[in-house]
Amino acid sequence: MQEKFDLILQSAKSELESISNSKDLFDLKTKYLGKNGEITALLRGMKDLSPQERSSFGKLVNDLKTAVDALFVQKEQALKEKELEERFSKEAIDITLPGDKPKIGSLHPLNIVKNKILNAFMGMGFEVFEGPEIESDYYCFQALNIPKDHPARDMQDTFYITDNLLLRPHTSPGQVRTMEKKQPPIKILSPGRVYRADDDASHSPMFHQIEGLVVDKGVSLCDLKGLLDEFVRVIFDEDTKTRFRPSYFPFTEPSVEVDVTCCKCHGKGCSLCKGTGWIEILGAGIVNKKVLEMSGIDSDVYSGLAFGLGIERITMIKYGISDIRTLFENNVNFLKQFNRR
Repeated sequence: MQEKFDLILQSAKSELESISNSKDLFDLKTKYLGKNGEITALLRGMKDLSPQERSSFGKLVNDLKTAVDALFVQKEQALKEKELEERFSKEAIDITLPGDKPKIGSLHPLNIVKNKILNAFMGMGFEVFEGPEIESDYYCFQALNIPKDHPARDMQDTFYITDNLLLRPHTSPGQVRTMEKKQPPIKILSPGRVYRADDDASHSPMFHQIEGLVVDKGVSLCDLKGLLDEFVRVIFDEDTKTRFRPSYFPFTEPSVEVDVTCCKCHGKGCSLCKGTGWIEILGAGIVNKKVLEMSGIDSDVYSGLAFGLGIERITMIKYGISDIRTLFENNVNFLKQFNRR
């Protein structure tokens, strides 16, 4: 009987020598000391022994169990020390190496340009008014001298919610709302998101506009020219010039398209300006008398100027971005090119 116990002990010692991780150690311990293990199975044989033999047999089994258990405790301690050593080795930090710099976010290029535009005009005394994005047909069109049957409505594809409610196609409703509530002098900017049914490399169904309005006595195209000359110098550079071309908008009369000298070639002609030396950036004009009168302002006493520009267009020109969709893709490699200034 003793020989059998010695054989089990030697077998456990031999198998323990080849164990190299905690999982295999647990499996081997279960084999010998588990509920259905070899040593536990020995105790089940006690029922076949006489009462005199059970006492000595039980002592031998307990001694074997104690000896095998001690072997496992010793091996478990050795494995823990080895695994801890390996872990410390893998997680060791070389304090002589330079640290990892935290990644710093940057403003989106649209926000950079928007802030520059707002700061440029606010430095000239403008206040900011932000109106609702869901507007009535009256504020989007009728109050701007564009009645229901006016052909100018075909100039833009509009997202209608109901017959009378729509996603605003421009921020001009903010100007009308201001004129209804406030008497001249008025000098405001109306920034925000606008919506039109366009989608290609140079148009987006959602984009951002900033429109400006000045209403006072004696306001003229000369004031508009001086205002925009100062604006483009701030946004582009000191050498940038503007020019006016005749155009048509129902809410201004006269109306103009405003061009600036190309920021890439400075008027010499290049691929960006298609060889002309000029780039169109916004539309503007003198506020139509009908628009003033519908807002309760005496057009015989006051006159006004208005202008509207797309933030995406200015951003694309300023940074040489060829596809407007790039601005809305949230590509980190693209966005990290822009710093916080």
